[in-house]
Amino acid sequence: MNRKPRTGVRILQYAILILFTIFAFYPVWFAILASGRLGDRLYTLNLLGMFIPTEWTFENYRVMLFERPFLTWFKNSLLVASAATVFSLIVATSAAFALSRFRFRGRETFLVLLLALSTFPGILSLVAIAQLLTAIGLYGKHVGLVLAYTTGSLVFCTWNLKGYFDTIPIDLEEAAMLDGCGPVEAFTLIALPLARPALAVTAILAFMGSWGDFIFASVLVPAPDRLKLAVPALYSLANSISVPWGYFAAGAVFVIIPTLLVYLALQRYFESGLTLGGVKG
Repeated sequence: MNRKPRTGVRILQYAILILFTIFAFYPVWFAILASGRLGDRLYTLNLLGMFIPTEWTFENYRVMLFERPFLTWFKNSLLVASAATVFSLIVATSAAFALSRFRFRGRETFLVLLLALSTFPGILSLVAIAQLLTAIGLYGKHVGLVLAYTTGSLVFCTWNLKGYFDTIPIDLEEAAMLDGCGPVEAFTLIALPLARPALAVTAILAFMGSWGDFIFASVLVPAPDRLKLAVPALYSLANSISVPWGYFAAGAVFVIIPTLLVYLALQRYFESGLTLGGVKG
């Protein structure tokens, strides 16, 4: 028989949960408060103003939307992140299914190689990727950045999806093939629908990695302004004299929105897709 926790223990549990919730949410709330302050102030001397909006203006939002090319930067980021996510899912899904279902020479070596690549810091490949994109004429273009993001996320995407495909009984696909389905039809009609949780969590993490990247976007697409992505473009607003914290905060609030919407749309798949995809190998 399960014993109910004591009142003191329950209060302590809720207090810890509330504390960690505040700790996680306050940076976002701080950015929202800073986006509504007058001038370029990041902080306020009013202690109450660090927690609730004692003053508010939409001037920073107006400047970002109508006086700066932020909507162009936002569109560029959305297109690049979406394209990289789609291409990563297409390639990783096929590779993960093949690694899960087929036994071929070199399979184990390839899996070990993927695992080794996952320990390799992506930033160390930046110079090589820049040189490669320059050689093929894609440096400074969104296509080259999509290619870099796609290749950078393939290892995680493949491993996560492969682990989830391992949890799907192969008997279901064999039964479908006995009913007349071919291997491709069994993959698209049976395996893919059952793998929706893993596809959703993989899409979320791949999108977040591309959307919030600064280093690759700033190096591989350095100019002009009409091609920049939102995160590195916000950094370019600063100069040696002043830092427009209000513009930064307003831009950060806009940048948060797509990730939040994608997560809310796919959150029901998040837990099962992440846990099941990580326990089988």
